[in-house]
Amino acid sequence: MALNWSDNKGCALSKQRFTWKELAPQPISKLDDDAFTRVRIILMAGLELDSVRSKHIAARFDFNHRLPLAQMRRVEHHQATLINWLIGPDHSPLDTTIAYEQVAIEVTAALAQVEPDPYIAQTMRFGLLEDFDHLYRYAALMDRLEGKDANNILQCYTDILAGRPTSVEHRAPEDDLRSHYDAASASPLTKMHSIIITGSEYQTHDYYMVVGPQFADPAARQLYAEIASIEEQHVTQYGSMIDPSQPLLEQWLMQEAAEVYMYHSCARYEDNPRIKAIWERFVDYELGHLHAVCDLYRKEYRRDPEELLPAELPEPLAFASQRDFVQKVLNEEVNLRALGTEYSQSGDESKATLAYRTHMNSEGSPTEIIASGYRWMPGTEVLNKAA
Repeated sequence: MALNWSDNKGCALSKQRFTWKELAPQPISKLDDDAFTRVRIILMAGLELDSVRSKHIAARFDFNHRLPLAQMRRVEHHQATLINWLIGPDHSPLDTTIAYEQVAIEVTAALAQVEPDPYIAQTMRFGLLEDFDHLYRYAALMDRLEGKDANNILQCYTDILAGRPTSVEHRAPEDDLRSHYDAASASPLTKMHSIIITGSEYQTHDYYMVVGPQFADPAARQLYAEIASIEEQHVTQYGSMIDPSQPLLEQWLMQEAAEVYMYHSCARYEDNPRIKAIWERFVDYELGHLHAVCDLYRKEYRRDPEELLPAELPEPLAFASQRDFVQKVLNEEVNLRALGTEYSQSGDESKATLAYRTHMNSEGSPTEIIASGYRWMPGTEVLNKAA
């Protein structure tokens, strides 16, 4: 059911409080909880951290909004803490890495199917196949280092197959920039999707930059370095879809709306009652944030925020296996390449990209080395709980 945000004020910002005990809740179980509970946790931690990051950057350029930015940022930091601490110590860094790639695949695929702008949807599909390949490479690393099956984390929801090979994903910066949507005419859903996917990819990049150096195996360290570089490209790609001409308050408003939308989606699909209660609580918190920004918008622009957002947010985003869609995209678009801001059906690429890639791979590609001779075979995976 769609959520009517304009009639639901949520919890006022001044009443949003936490204790230290709340910020370190009982974590989920790596194997006993459904994989999509972990998908939602990772996604929402990423969105909150991106919101915190964005508000820090905004405050550097906007003196007048420093206080409301700081007030909301503090709450969002605590929201991110509570959510992130739901991932427990039974998850190794490599377990969590596999989970991050599952988030990238399943969430990007779900967004791409409901994205109204064909170009933005194409960009999502383009990035999807690259994350799909990253999962395959990390699954090979898990097999190499730990002798474990990545399906213990994926729970059969997500296939382990090669996508667009990571070794050919390396592009010059000019071939990673995308055309941005037009803020004056773009659908609110397009604006929210762009924020959601950018925040999700930003968190993945940061996570790999932190855990990659902690591995002792030289090939593993290089693998994380290679894929972290592609994640930086993805942040560049998705972030450039956002219209930079949008005023601060409009982008801020859309970010809070995106968080309301995603928490509402999480609550709709969550089966764990304890985690569902967290999503429902944060729907109320984000509604409070959204209305606080709406008040600022009305005061400063003397316009109604309803001009930017429909009274009802879209139907909740589906958290479910997107296997059929991913396979279709893999079959039809794996050979697609980026050329400037467009996509080349013929596989043509710029001289700058070819030169950059040749140099980066001149001493070998870690993703190719790790996956050499690897082919996933069923055996130790847990049963699909949806079966």
